Amino acid sequence: MNAPAISICHVIQGETISGADLEFGPPGNRFTTPALNLNDLVWPRHTPGPAFDVPLAEIMDILVEVGQWIAVDPDGLMAEALDHSARMSTLPRDVLARSYAYLPQIFDRKSMEFQVETELGGSDALDGWRVIKNTPSGRIHRIRAFPPRLVHVVAGNAPGVSAQTVMRGALTKGVHLLKIPSNDLFTATAILRALSAVAPKHPLSRSFSAAYWHGGDDKVESLLFRPQFFDKLVAWGGESTIRSAKNYIGPGFELVAFDPKTSISLIGCEAFVSDVILTEVADRAAADATVMNQQACVASRIQFVEGSAEQVDRYCALLQQRLGVERPTTSACGSPLPSSLRDEIDGLRDTDPYYRVWGKYDGSGVVIRSEDPVDFHPDHRVVNVVPVADLAQAVRHANVATQTVGIYPAERKTELRNALAAMGVQRVVELGKAGSVETGIPHDGFFPLMRFVRWVNDEG
Repeated sequence: MNAPAISICHVIQGETISGADLEFGPPGNRFTTPALNLNDLVWPRHTPGPAFDVPLAEIMDILVEVGQWIAVDPDGLMAEALDHSARMSTLPRDVLARSYAYLPQIFDRKSMEFQVETELGGSDALDGWRVIKNTPSGRIHRIRAFPPRLVHVVAGNAPGVSAQTVMRGALTKGVHLLKIPSNDLFTATAILRALSAVAPKHPLSRSFSAAYWHGGDDKVESLLFRPQFFDKLVAWGGESTIRSAKNYIGPGFELVAFDPKTSISLIGCEAFVSDVILTEVADRAAADATVMNQQACVASRIQFVEGSAEQVDRYCALLQQRLGVERPTTSACGSPLPSSLRDEIDGLRDTDPYYRVWGKYDGSGVVIRSEDPVDFHPDHRVVNVVPVADLAQAVRHANVATQTVGIYPAERKTELRNALAAMGVQRVVELGKAGSVETGIPHDGFFPLMRFVRWVNDEG
């Protein structure tokens, strides 16, 4: 017997809207939403956004309170969101629970101040017009990081994406419509309800809306995704999401794309100095491979190892054992592999020595050693290990879709980073640190706050 549909709410300019007018989702995971009133999802351009002139210090005060409110959860909104997410999400409850427990840290004041300083050069251009002197022409100019009007297609592979979207949107003082993702239906509205609880009717609360519609619904998006309503479309997600978003881009309506990405690891021969070091390296690599149960862009799926066949096979065996370790963003065991992926791996098992496979299909982790990267997408804790004579040979396998490269030992980052950057890589880290993403430095090759705002000049 199918479970009853879960009711999700919308938040419209700070007000919670309930209703079960529309129904979505597959059997067993049905959910209902209020009806969409598109007029309520936009802010008229002829009037300033509610928070355009609110001092940034006041906004940060409120966001800090939001973080504290989420941590205490006095009304049980976050607990309710977690319960519903655990039923609907592909992530296990324990991973979701630890992710929710981390959300308050996203609203840390020092982190927000760091972001504003590094990405925008300080708060003066947000709170007013920054004076630019000593120009080559001798003229004095003024510039402002003007509050934007943004519609966000939010990714649902991790609850932190919704929290970061709200935090960044608040710091830029604009107006923001969040398209609720089908794989995380509850986090965004729970955070916005927390914002309304902390600052009811405040201009910042009235600057946000979150609603669900089926992604790619032309009847909705062709009307909303227009320059008379919004400056930019901020899109997270897979290739289909980004391609759909590009259909609406034109003069006056810009795309800020957090493109679909994958990540890799480069492991030098130094890993084989001793069994103790090799075990530590395998543990670090497993941590990188299983971030959000391998659903995050930073999760390593292909690992290039510098060593002999015998050394690499020893590494593969250790790596497979460590894939099933519970970590802050990883459960002890993931979901069983889908049949399509099992069929691909079964086809490799009898082709030794060209391929070798470690592990079972129960979600505890599978490692495939191959002479070249496999021609299918490693997922569900499947890691492809490729032996190389020199890590420089692995660089040619990186491309513009490669987000993070974890390297061991860390000292070898220097010799590889320029070549990796030339191939299109955006992030180079020490092996084991792929999941330690810090806001305030470039993300996917750009500064988000800088891309969100509209820079306006008052010249001379």
